[in-house]
Amino acid sequence: MAAVYRFALGTPVLLALLIAGARGEEARPVRAPPEHACLDQKERRAEIASGGVVRLATAIRAAKSRMPGTVVQARLCHGQDGLVYVLTVLARDGKVARIVVDAAKGTLVGER
Repeated sequence: MAAVYRFALGTPVLLALLIAGARGEEARPVRAPPEHACLDQKERRAEIASGGVVRLATAIRAAKSRMPGTVVQARLCHGQDGLVYVLTVLARDGKVARIVVDAAKGTLVGER
């Protein structure tokens, strides 16, 4: 009797998967739009050459003042009030944080 119930409960799920597969649909996770649209290499070089942003080393010092550790990724992105560095920091205790630094001033904006 228990096998009948398991079959009855599993059938609608299996049927839905088969129908979705027959239509060519795939299960895709819904993702929120990114908070920061980051610059590509050409755009980064142009911004740095124009002198409108502080050096990456300055941004890293600001991030390390907030969370000592190793910067494992650095991106130059568009923020709400202009360009920002989004730095991924791996702390000594294993925690990971994203530190946001204002690219024009070199000051901390926030942490994600």
